[in-house]
Amino acid sequence: MTSQLFIKMALDMWYTKIRETNHLLEKISDDQLTHEIAPGKNTGTYILGHLVAVHDRMIPLLDLGERLFPELDEIYLDNPDKARPQLLSARELRQLWTNVNSVLAERFTILTDQEWFQKHNAVSDEAFQKEPHRNRLNVVINRTNHLAYHQGQFVLIKGQ
Repeated sequence: MTSQLFIKMALDMWYTKIRETNHLLEKISDDQLTHEIAPGKNTGTYILGHLVAVHDRMIPLLDLGERLFPELDEIYLDNPDKARPQLLSARELRQLWTNVNSVLAERFTILTDQEWFQKHNAVSDEAFQKEPHRNRLNVVINRTNHLAYHQGQFVLIKGQ
């Protein structure tokens, strides 16, 4: 197998999960997104904000530019749901979700095959020498799995 094939497989799964999540979000109303996935658990808006923030962090992690929405970290990454007031509506979060994934898709296209296997920005040169799997492509693979997990939570909200 070639590196091109590995890249294609990983990116195809990334884009598939993005499309599936988008399709699922189209079937969930803004009101439904404000519901908890289960009593005492995260709301759909919190999960969506969390995903936006995580995907936004991928931009500098993959050395693809500056973050778009760093202000989301305090609400959606640094604190649990309901610890801070959510200042954005479901509609606004949906737009940020679309924006961040569009930017990632656009910037993914500029990476060469070789660049996908270079270290990401959260690993030192020394650590990367010992663990070359800590590369940009592996970040996308891990974030795809992360998205799949939260996609399951959206399914629970949709079923309510």
